[in-house]
This record gives sequence, C-alpha cells and structure tokens, in this order.
Amino acid sequence: MIEVRHIAKRFGSVHAVRDVDFVAPAGEVTGVLGPNGAGKTTAMRMISGLLRPDSGSVSIRGVDVHDAPFVARRQVGVLPDARGLYPRLTAREHLTYFGALHGVPDAALGERIAALSARLDMAGIIDRRVAGFSQGERMKVALARALVHDPPCVLLDEPTNGLDVMSTRSVRAMVRGLRDEGRCVVFSSHIMQEVAALCDRIVVVVGGRVAACGTAGELMEQTGTQDLEDAFVACIAPEAA
Repeated sequence: MIEVRHIAKRFGSVHAVRDVDFVAPAGEVTGVLGPNGAGKTTAMRMISGLLRPDSGSVSIRGVDVHDAPFVARRQVGVLPDARGLYPRLTAREHLTYFGALHGVPDAALGERIAALSARLDMAGIIDRRVAGFSQGERMKVALARALVHDPPCVLLDEPTNGLDVMSTRSVRAMVRGLRDEGRCVVFSSHIMQEVAALCDRIVVVVGGRVAACGTAGELMEQTGTQDLEDAFVACIAPEAA
C-alpha cells in the first residue's frame, strides 16, 4: 500500500503540486490522471522519494519515504518519465548494476534477469548496448530495471508515452500481470483509454490538486455523466474556467 497525504511542492512562484492526497492499495492499479502540466510527474517524484514535499507525507507499506528513504525505496520499483538509461551499457549490464544497488544477492540476480528477459521478450536485446534502441526496447529495459529487485510496489510515470501499438499492448499486459501478482501499482497518464482499460481506481489531478478520486463508475456517478471521458471533462472544467 502507498499512502499519499496532502503533499505539496513549490518551485519559486510556481505551485507544481498544491494538495495531492490518496491511498493506493496492494493488488490494485491506481491511475493518476490529468492534463499535461497538472502536477502528475512532480507528485510521482515525491512519492518515489526523488523530491521532498514542502508539506504532507508519503509512506510505502507503512514506511515514511523521507524518514527512512533507503528502506522505503527498496519497497518500490520506479519507471520515471525520462527513462535515464546509460547508452554504453547493455540491457543486462543495466539490470546487473541496479540489482546490485538494491542489494539483490548475486545468486538470485542472474535468475531474476533471466526471468525478466523472458517475460519482456528481451532475448534479442539483452546483450546489446542501449544506444540505438527503439522507444519500445528502451521501455523494456527501464521496466525490467524497475522490477529487478522484485518490489511489492511499482510506480510508472506515463509508461506508454511515445510507444507504438504493440509496445503499448505489452506494457498494459505487464501492468495487469503486476496487479494479479498482488502488487501495488500506481501509474500516471493523460491518456483516457489507457486509464479506463487498466485502473481499479482513478485519481484525477488538476492544477496540482486532487479534483476527484474513485472507480470509473464512482467518478461518473459523482459528475452525473455516462462515460469516463465526460466525467474527466467535468472534473477539470472548474480549473479550465
């Protein structure tokens, strides 16, 4: 479980996040949905521990991210918005390096890399340098890197951004698989169809605040609409005005 309690972040005069508050249970996919510039990525960075909130708190499986950052980070795998891969390293070297950083024993690391390579269909790229990889291939490496230490919680920041249809389908299948394994999955997106297809619950962020939270059915009921897209438009309308 990930608990986000009234986090806020300001950069100079810009309020990137004003008040984001929600709970993401284990065994569910929680989608953070909002228009570009809503504060989704900044919120995800605070949840992962990369940024310290100006106010509020984040806990991962009961561990405060900022009181015990190293303990909390071992509980979560992060796929950032910027994939952050090293072009001169191979896919296998990425996974070996990050597995070691997370303290995965050598005896287990090779087995995990082999399992992730098979799961993500990486056999053809596992020993190639990342330089020159397609967007889909880079995504596979970044996703495997996020999972190499077998975390119970996973944060995915716009995981299908820039991907083709087949790569997008692969990511969605992986997200469903992580949920079915009982993991807590949180991902941000501005793609309505993706959120509708994957999420057990949805957090709508507008202008750095949570405008609505609930299942797709609950959001439609709250806004008096008949589909999720209309519900989303109704949620962001006050901010747009």
